Amino acid sequence: MSTTAELLKGAAELFPDEVVTQAHVRHFDLPLGAGRFALITLDNGLDHTKPTTFGPQSLANLNAAIDQVEKEAADGEIVGAGVTGKPFIFAVGADLKGVELLKQHDHALAIGKGGHEVFKRLSKLAVPTFAYYNGAAMGGGVEVGLHCTYRTVSAAIPAFSLPEVFLGLVPGWGGCTLLPNLIGADKAVSVIIENSLNQNKQLKGKQVYELGIADAIFEGADFLEQSLIWTAAVLKGEIEVERPVIDRGEAWDQAVAKGRFIADSKVHGAAPAAYRALDIIATAKNGDLQQGYDAEDQALADLIMGGELRAGIYAFNLVQKRGKRPAGAPDKNLARPVTKVGVVGAGLMASQLALLFLRRLEVPVVLTDIDQERVDKGVGYVHAEIDKLLGKGRINQDKANRLKALVSGVLDKAEGFSDADFVIEAVFEEMGVKQNVFAEVEAVAPAHAILATNTSSLSVSEMASKLKHPERVVGFHFFNPVAVLPLLEIVRGEQTDDASLATAFAVAKKLKKTAVLVKDAPAFVVNRILTRFMGEIQNVIDEGTPVEVAEKAVEPLGLPMSPLVLLELVGPAIGLHVSETLNRAFPDRFTVSPNLKAVVEAGKRGFYVYDSGKPELDPEVAALLKQGDKVLTEEQVRARVLDAVAQEIGLMLDEGVVAEAQDIDLCLITGAGWPFHLGGITPYLDREGVSERVNGKRFLQPGVASVPA
Repeated sequence: MSTTAELLKGAAELFPDEVVTQAHVRHFDLPLGAGRFALITLDNGLDHTKPTTFGPQSLANLNAAIDQVEKEAADGEIVGAGVTGKPFIFAVGADLKGVELLKQHDHALAIGKGGHEVFKRLSKLAVPTFAYYNGAAMGGGVEVGLHCTYRTVSAAIPAFSLPEVFLGLVPGWGGCTLLPNLIGADKAVSVIIENSLNQNKQLKGKQVYELGIADAIFEGADFLEQSLIWTAAVLKGEIEVERPVIDRGEAWDQAVAKGRFIADSKVHGAAPAAYRALDIIATAKNGDLQQGYDAEDQALADLIMGGELRAGIYAFNLVQKRGKRPAGAPDKNLARPVTKVGVVGAGLMASQLALLFLRRLEVPVVLTDIDQERVDKGVGYVHAEIDKLLGKGRINQDKANRLKALVSGVLDKAEGFSDADFVIEAVFEEMGVKQNVFAEVEAVAPAHAILATNTSSLSVSEMASKLKHPERVVGFHFFNPVAVLPLLEIVRGEQTDDASLATAFAVAKKLKKTAVLVKDAPAFVVNRILTRFMGEIQNVIDEGTPVEVAEKAVEPLGLPMSPLVLLELVGPAIGLHVSETLNRAFPDRFTVSPNLKAVVEAGKRGFYVYDSGKPELDPEVAALLKQGDKVLTEEQVRARVLDAVAQEIGLMLDEGVVAEAQDIDLCLITGAGWPFHLGGITPYLDREGVSERVNGKRFLQPGVASVPA
């Protein structure tokens, strides 16, 4: 038995529940009389909704298939060998469920070595090898193809990526070493670092070909057939594949430097994966593949045994699994159909909501507002956005016409809402205004209609309290920009009944949003945590810490933007309003900053000016600031901010605002863009010892989002 087989057998024993991928070998004669060919098809026996992955047993199966093909090649029985996938899926990389189970560095090292030992054999056969990327390919799926001599790609591929850095790993089965040696360091850095850190951006088939990762591209309908004709022509010498000469001089070093700049701007040194990947790309400059593979093995093992990867996998599972099966949601069979939607308000938020409901539900959507000019502006916004989709080729003319015909605006709520099943308000954030709106809607809407509020901080129960039927009011809180952020906080008021709640969850699913059930508590989840977080930053500035020190203090978290840039995005007036709401509810923990008040009263849109292209404190804001004389260091500020956040999350869980800490993390990842490598926030607070310091216990059990003991 070979050492590779032994290695994989040992690893397979650690992972008994692997969904095993088979590697089927079939033989046929190539077109053009090119000779006998062996094709390996990777298939886990399940449909395309369960993509093919590589765990240890799957790698062992591929290894056995290569044993067979290697012998045939050596004996002169075949002229070439290929690898492809089942319909719609090539392969999507390592099985992460197995990675979570690993407890020892040497086991993690074995996974890296095992993948390398198997894939490497494809480059060493006595005949040329071909990868046919017929469908989705990610991570190890991309890498198995990089070890082949030639590659073709289907124009129909929707997703092709090396997403490892996004999760807290490196492309560790040849990706960091082979890709820069194939397409150059600059393009490789874009795929491995930039796309990964850009919310795991995927490539389409055409881009894969244009980057030079694939040597030929064919339409999806007859992809394999065309690939085999091309293969025959290559083997007969009728087609010669030319690849550019790789610049191994200064351009390589510049590409690595660019990658470090991108990593710094995204994670500020807070997560190690991007930097480890860049170190390997730098090493790969000399073209010594084995040296690169050894470095990949080491990096993989170190990262698998680190907290960031476990937090990354935890975050990935939250979004992919928990996000699709919301905790505490009622039986979906109770949901009522929604065939028409009403939107109260026609401002920017209301118009964004109207567009979303229109695109996802494809039912009539009607906007109302207090005057015709506003109504026309709201409908005009929706029409303009549909025209943009048409211009980009995202929809065709027929669909654009149909969508435009479905949206309308009226002044009279009775006319607009008499047959609506779901009415959502997005008017001014003031309790009296919202209560009046709901009273007007209740008087004209059908008895079964759901009345939803997009409030960000007001009590849903109080809003419903004066209605005849408060049981049909539900909080439906979106995050701005509505089209980008997936989170939808669904708030159950004291009277909300199961049918209304079930309908709200069913609508959220059709809107393709990540819905989280939230108790009717001040500011719900994201705004409450962010306001406490921002409030503590504001407090230390008010007390005397310089603005730049307070801002830099939280850089090690690797958040998508600094606190004061976030405040600018939200709008200082909204930030102030939410802090006032929370100050009324919890005066001992939430302060209202006199400096923030002064900034809002002066009509400033934020703390910064961007004259030089980067943020600098606005001299007019600096003149407004009244600070004390208590100056803290970055470490002291960070400790204060994290302690405050840990305290607030602990209290929210005690109050039952959400079912579990997992829901807090899901909300921060999908509603505020907090990084996967933090796992949201609670794994980070556990890892840094903050949870125990503040609350006397961890938020998550050891082994959840951390290395099992």
